[in-house]
Amino acid sequence: MTEITTLTEAGRPIARVLVAATRWTRLRGLLGRTGLGEEEGLWIRPCSGVHTLFMRFAIDVVALDAGQRIVRIWPRLRPWRLTSVRLEVVSVLELRAGRAEACGLQAGDQLCLIETC
Repeated sequence: MTEITTLTEAGRPIARVLVAATRWTRLRGLLGRTGLGEEEGLWIRPCSGVHTLFMRFAIDVVALDAGQRIVRIWPRLRPWRLTSVRLEVVSVLELRAGRAEACGLQAGDQLCLIETC
């Protein structure tokens, strides 16, 4: 999987994320993991909603539109939960629970996702 650095519009780092862009990597997601590091995440694209079925830990789910603007945040989504599916959402950023709040992320914020060399 490709690694991406995620930044806020002010250039503050949020996380280094892996990209899940194939059918298999999107299906697998974070299943089988026991957690995420503070600055780790997964960017699932395309994706308009997620579930935490069979997961062992809570996550922050950040829904993004085509321009990588935050549409909605589901903070601390616990295992065995579902997000709603939204037509304007084209990708989802999954972060360690509490990371979105720690970074001050809000709906409407513009993110910058840059491929790491």
